Amino acid sequence: MQKERLIPLIVATALFMENMDSTVIATSLPAIAADIGTSPLTLKLAITSYLLSLAVFIPASGWTADRFGARSVFSTAIAVFMLGSIGCALSTSVTQFVFARILQGVGGAMMTPVGRLVLVRSIDKSKLVNAMAWLTTPALVGPVIGPPLGGFITTYFSWHWIFLINIPIGLIGILLAQRHIDPIRSDNPERFDLTGLVLAGIGVAGLAFGLSVAGLGLLPWPVVAALIVCGAISMTLYLRHAKRTASPVLDFSLLRLATMRASVVGGFLFRIGIGALPFLLPLLMQIGFGLTPFQSGLVTFGSAVGAMGMKTLAARIIRAFGFRNIMTVNAVVSAGFLAACAVFTPATPLLLILIILVVGGFFRSLQFTSVNTLAYAEVGQAQMSRATTLVSVGQQLSISAGVAIGAFSVETTMLLQHATVLSAQDFPPAFIVVAVITATSSLLFYRLPSDAGHEISGRQASEISSRKGAAKAAEKQAGESTADARDQRL
Repeated sequence: MQKERLIPLIVATALFMENMDSTVIATSLPAIAADIGTSPLTLKLAITSYLLSLAVFIPASGWTADRFGARSVFSTAIAVFMLGSIGCALSTSVTQFVFARILQGVGGAMMTPVGRLVLVRSIDKSKLVNAMAWLTTPALVGPVIGPPLGGFITTYFSWHWIFLINIPIGLIGILLAQRHIDPIRSDNPERFDLTGLVLAGIGVAGLAFGLSVAGLGLLPWPVVAALIVCGAISMTLYLRHAKRTASPVLDFSLLRLATMRASVVGGFLFRIGIGALPFLLPLLMQIGFGLTPFQSGLVTFGSAVGAMGMKTLAARIIRAFGFRNIMTVNAVVSAGFLAACAVFTPATPLLLILIILVVGGFFRSLQFTSVNTLAYAEVGQAQMSRATTLVSVGQQLSISAGVAIGAFSVETTMLLQHATVLSAQDFPPAFIVVAVITATSSLLFYRLPSDAGHEISGRQASEISSRKGAAKAAEKQAGESTADARDQRL
């Protein structure tokens, strides 16, 4: 198998495990809570503690990979995630379960950015679009396959297997990583920025954790507000600190690159819709339409089908139209399919819902691949570890923001309608809000240079080839015209 396909699949194996696990647990919370003697609401701490751990340790991933080697860190991260999974399966109390989820978060925090670093340092930029298409599929498939899989395993087997299935997947990932991934490391690793890690960790954790629990009713609003404010203050202090250090854990100077800025900022706005959809859609299907968790998961799986169908076409589409054109138009198209969810009612045929989700999943996946790939168009090899860390932090915050905005929109609608029980009528405004935010990302993509990312997409080479072909045709035509004129004179 070609290197540009094998390495993305190895990395995707780990990312699929992490993305699926973060959503599969939501379906099984009631069963887990009953088994270990606590309430589902209390066990929500398991979800938020995982997010907290993820946010704290992501900023350290780039330096760790440079210092100890991306292959070693990636393999170790999978092993740590597996240990956390075993801990979850063996937990008999909420305390044990929360600590096991924190351990999973440490592994997950290293798997995602370091896995992406392995990819961008191993694959030639001209082949990065195809590789990234394979890599981004788990990020879209995991959240939608998680709920039905969790419901199926919990219903017909035991919730313990939700975590134990990670063991064979993780072992395969480690084995393949050790055999096929080069021991990539920096020859001159930078000095570790401990102060920056503390400030950035508190900042990202406060913002991600605060946004994740906002609207879920886990904590009082003053506590949620305090978390977000503390996170914002810490990030402000970090920005001041980063200007005075030569090796910041989060290098915001990379945002001076037009492609990185569009990917991080525009991608943040676009991913708000992606973050909100797996949260809003299952609630609408289960609470609004009365479907079971398993039935709901089967319907929402349509998004994953569209995402998988895209991966073979992404490179050709981007090469044909270019990053700027694709991302500008596709952001609006994807937003339209998000907004279409607002018209779903209990009377809407499930086939129509499925078609909208499948086609919408295709366009969202295309945009996801484009955004993730474009980020590295202008980044040099020496800055790749910082770039992957920055991109990962932006993704984590955007998904948390999507859940928070979706939950806040639903709560606001209920308040305005004086509703005390959640119903299908409370969801349409939330879909419209996240769709509008998603559509605004097109403005940032439109401001990109027309040739943005051509060295990655291969469009520049095709344009040069086309121009050469046109020039040869014109030269041939001119020669024929000259010959005709000479014949006429004779």
